[in-house]
Amino acid sequence: MIIILLGPPGAGKGTQAGTIAEKYSIPHISTGDIFRANLKEGTPLGLEAKKYMDSGALVPDELVVRLVGSRLDEPDATSGALLDGFPRTVAQAEALAEYLAAKGRQVDHCVCLNVPDEALIKRLSGRRMCRECGAGFHVDYSPPPADGRCSKCGGEIYQRDDDREATIQNRLKVYHEQTSPLVEWYGQRGLLRNIDGQGSVEDVQVRIFSALGA
Repeated sequence: MIIILLGPPGAGKGTQAGTIAEKYSIPHISTGDIFRANLKEGTPLGLEAKKYMDSGALVPDELVVRLVGSRLDEPDATSGALLDGFPRTVAQAEALAEYLAAKGRQVDHCVCLNVPDEALIKRLSGRRMCRECGAGFHVDYSPPPADGRCSKCGGEIYQRDDDREATIQNRLKVYHEQTSPLVEWYGQRGLLRNIDGQGSVEDVQVRIFSALGA
């Protein structure tokens, strides 16, 4: 079973991805991991991608698909995989479909976690972190000490730039612009599984597995 996992920043993709992969005994594959592995091992595909990255250019869709395809060809992915962070565009989705078809395989489901932007902004902008030990806090759900010092090590509590509201709004804007056509593309093919991403981790898991027929 090959599953595509979509969702905006802060929707809980990382948490749910591990559960899905474990449930179906398939690897959780992210494009970032694939790139790092190929670059570290100095594979021909990795070296080809490095040329683009070193020049500041985007790695072409065709090469990204070949990198993902090479990972899907590995023994642990013969029964399927969970793809996280790929495809990002309709062009990549089309190229992936062609690559898989040539191998007699196909995408079975596209799971899209949906959470309103307002809830995501509240969730992400409330995060705080210790500058020393990396401990996490949240102004609403797990408030940091009033003195602004970490309760574990005494380090300074701060807000990451990525968690500032203006940055989050921009990230969400980019996500919607990139993902809306992709959601429509998989929807037209009957592969889209829209999931309400609000509620407890367990509640969202139940919705996902129900949609996947588990």
